[in-house]
Amino acid sequence: MIPFSVTILGSSSALPTTTRFPTSQVVNLNDRLYLIDCGEGTQIQLRKFGIKAGKINHIFISHLHGDHYLGLLPLLFTLHLFGRTKELHLYANEALREIIDLQFKASDTRLLYPLIFHPLTPGKSEKLYEDKKISVMSFPLLHRVPTHGFVFRQQNKERNMIAEKISELGIPFAQIEAIKLGSDYTDRHGIVHKNEDLTKAPTPAKVYAYCSDTGYYPKMIPFIKNADLLYHETTFMQDMVANADEKQHSTTIQAANIALKAEVKKLLIGHYSARYDELEPLLKEVKSVFENAELAVEGERFVIGD
Repeated sequence: MIPFSVTILGSSSALPTTTRFPTSQVVNLNDRLYLIDCGEGTQIQLRKFGIKAGKINHIFISHLHGDHYLGLLPLLFTLHLFGRTKELHLYANEALREIIDLQFKASDTRLLYPLIFHPLTPGKSEKLYEDKKISVMSFPLLHRVPTHGFVFRQQNKERNMIAEKISELGIPFAQIEAIKLGSDYTDRHGIVHKNEDLTKAPTPAKVYAYCSDTGYYPKMIPFIKNADLLYHETTFMQDMVANADEKQHSTTIQAANIALKAEVKKLLIGHYSARYDELEPLLKEVKSVFENAELAVEGERFVIGD
């Protein structure tokens, strides 16, 4: 089973290049897939890297600049043509609903599957989704249109049974789940065995934070604090900081400083301007401030917490 990970489908900013597509990523937790942003060509990248689009049940769109959502309509139509019947959840700015409805009306399309729209509240952080395995929160960013980042957080895991204790004490199978959830165990002689003597602490829950297009914005730090992996846009190198500030994008050094102040474990940079053919200079500049950093490279899968 694939662990908690993120696969990069697109790493370019507004202009695609011959080697880089616009922004899109797939988060995978135990074979449950979550799509973040859906730039032009996303479904091509899904097929190229062997990711089954039909397994995606939740799509999160950070904002309504074209390089983050113009691949969505083609993907929705493809899922329809493939005969999907399972509901699909879409989380985005309310205006995207109008865009989709207009496209469907113009093409006289009635999807075979329910498309459930969840509007994001501009400027607000809110819990978008939760199940037994994961929760997803939004948080506001600093950009020219309402923009959100997303935090994917594993749910706390059960404690692990010490196998030898099960046979040694004759613990009934029916009581194991309660013990894993924190209960003590009373044996047939009335002796109470403390939970900490029967179990081991689970692997700590992991956190992935995604910061889409944003200017330098320290107000995001409480939302991404101590993340195991932070993706942060780095559209420009530091010599273009004035340009970055004007367009409300980030430089390499700004992204690195956010990672440093948020005390994240690892930084992943992307959303590169098309002016950069070589990306190593961007990474070198980031590492001058925050050493544990990598480039978002299309097709690469990054294990969260690795």
